[in-house]
Amino acid sequence: MLDIKLIRENPDKINELLKRRNPDLSIDEVIKIDEERRKIQVQVDDLRAKRKRESQSIGELKKKGENTDAVQAEVKKIGDDIKVLEDKQNELDEKQRDLLLHIPNIPDETTPVGTSEDDNIEVYKWGEPRKFDFEFKPHWDICEEKGIVDFERGVKLSQSRFTMYRGKGSRLERAIINFFLDYHTGEHGYEEILPPFMANAATMTGTGQLPKFKEDMYKCVDEDLYLIPTAEVPVTNIYSGEILSEDDLPKYMTAYTPCFRRESGSAGRDTRGLIRVHQFNKVELVKLCTPQTSKNEHEKLTENAEKMLQLLNLPYRRVALCTADIGFSANKCWDLEVWMPSYGTYKEISSCSNYGDYQARRANIKYRDKETGKTQFVHTINGSGLAVGRTFAAIIENFQQADGTVIIPEVLRKYTGFDKI
Repeated sequence: MLDIKLIRENPDKINELLKRRNPDLSIDEVIKIDEERRKIQVQVDDLRAKRKRESQSIGELKKKGENTDAVQAEVKKIGDDIKVLEDKQNELDEKQRDLLLHIPNIPDETTPVGTSEDDNIEVYKWGEPRKFDFEFKPHWDICEEKGIVDFERGVKLSQSRFTMYRGKGSRLERAIINFFLDYHTGEHGYEEILPPFMANAATMTGTGQLPKFKEDMYKCVDEDLYLIPTAEVPVTNIYSGEILSEDDLPKYMTAYTPCFRRESGSAGRDTRGLIRVHQFNKVELVKLCTPQTSKNEHEKLTENAEKMLQLLNLPYRRVALCTADIGFSANKCWDLEVWMPSYGTYKEISSCSNYGDYQARRANIKYRDKETGKTQFVHTINGSGLAVGRTFAAIIENFQQADGTVIIPEVLRKYTGFDKI
């Protein structure tokens, strides 16, 4: 969440940055509540000082043999008044925290200003989209013809936008996961994590999924548990409530998990195939670092994700998301979009975001500065390295052949055990 001290000291600047995201956003109500609770604090401090003075006078009066009933009654009344004010202050604290939990991160000054995804900026492209000399097919048709993804039975077993892989499809999906994990751990230096696939409300709140996006989550009935929408949630929160040594930073972590998203607001979008489903596999990259190294670590993480696309020889582009399109908790985001012939355009396959101290402040993840000995919040960074289902779909479409086969990228063959489908 945003730092209340930063809001107090720079209210106009914070409002200006928030309005780059959405003209309706404002921290005015937060400031109003903060001023009220601080006035109450002054009153509480004054009453406590008065109570201390009155309490001391009781002893003096008793030494003189004088009656203390009136003073004791006054001390009790002061205590009751303090309790009323403290209850009001606690109420305002809760209201302020709730407001802050619903306010998104302020965008970085370098994030392009825009009003919709149409204002995102293409930074560069890598690779050339293939020109087919035959009538190519979308991945969902190829998957059904080859029997490698059973869309119909996936729906039968669950509901719409759930899929079932089988045969060589299952093996290819697993191969992609293993390739990503092996490369990120072996070449990029990430520690592999296998986290729980369910997280409690505190963990979900730490990364910003709750309370704002509760409707997009799958919740377990009668339990404080949610199916995770991304490995970002449990992995980022591994060190919640802890103070790390600066020598422990940066921390690089990668995790494979299935991801579960209701995506209640995306009905009708990409309903065919593997691009937008309620359950999908993903390999996530997460970093915890100091504020001084944050921007550089964000760039390196994005390059780590790009390397996967390059090794698979999949054409892609990097896009700078504008202020209207960056994630709720992010201050800057690079999207990587892979070329999909069936769409005739690029589709997102990874969002690599820098959150500054926004998530760390919610999750209370700190480190101790070596020079000053003081604690401060880490910066958190994450991105898909990559979304597995979308990688699967991109491989099927981009490497389909005129004879109906699909060529498997060379880097995956030791994992699949076959070179084509």
